[in-house]
Amino acid sequence: MSKYVFGVDVGGTTVKLGLFDIEGNLLDKWEIPTRPENGGEGILPDVAESIKKKMEEKDVLKKDIVGVGLGAPGPIDAEGTVYGAVNLGWGTFSIRDTLSELLDMPVKAGNDANVAALGEMWKGGGQGCRNLVAVTLGTGVGGGIIVNGEMLTGAVGAGGEIGHMHVEDNETERCGCGNTGCLEEYASATGVVRLAKRKLESCGDPSVLRDIPETELSAKTVFDAVKDGDGLAIKIAEQFGEYLGKGLGTIASIINPEIIVIGGGVSKAGKILFEYISPYFYKTVFKGCGNVKFALATLGNDAGIYGAAKLVLE
Repeated sequence: MSKYVFGVDVGGTTVKLGLFDIEGNLLDKWEIPTRPENGGEGILPDVAESIKKKMEEKDVLKKDIVGVGLGAPGPIDAEGTVYGAVNLGWGTFSIRDTLSELLDMPVKAGNDANVAALGEMWKGGGQGCRNLVAVTLGTGVGGGIIVNGEMLTGAVGAGGEIGHMHVEDNETERCGCGNTGCLEEYASATGVVRLAKRKLESCGDPSVLRDIPETELSAKTVFDAVKDGDGLAIKIAEQFGEYLGKGLGTIASIINPEIIVIGGGVSKAGKILFEYISPYFYKTVFKGCGNVKFALATLGNDAGIYGAAKLVLE
């Protein structure tokens, strides 16, 4: 009987890898550099070589491996085909077939945010739930949606792009995706800073944020000020909460999740986030879908390797 599974999370700078048993216990984890040059042609061979070395090191035989799961940025469909990943240099090709050929073992692949959501459902903040929305508030806003225990991938793997919901008609600055008024422009770490700068310019209220050099203004400094009762910072948090709460309310009305799990750097502010998100969420969500819990993600940077491993065990 097979005993082990590998989980792989391909990022723009590093590839995270994990060796798990089939119960989901993480036995070992490590990283290798991501090499995006020459169209990222070396990334999957590097992954395969690293897995082979770990098998030698741990004296693990191929017959003992269920397979390898992999998450990567970009649209990836249910068959493991990626439709371009710009920061990896990848075009359209089958991750599943390419890596499977290199390793001679089963492979499954998915979008990194969706895979991380699967990890949080399995072993993180969403344990016990099979219908889940996971939101990562980092440099951007990532999203993953799990319905009946399975990732919602969509036609070409672009399902769950929560950060690119349109939430503001009057925005003039463009999002990284090319559109304007995306949720990412207000709910990400950089989005909170954008809201803060605009509020500091438009509002004359005294605030500790005025004493912070512009280059040091961050989501953390804003929410630290909120916790200290700073009036202007609280107004910024209200704006943040309105955008994110309404956006999540709309998603919940469509998906009807049991739980919404929030992770990423901004989530380090803690449960105080829910105080600003919840009122707008419950005001927006369809009442029949309103019985939703909020939780913080617990797996951190390991969510991707956990979710990738779970992909293979489905």
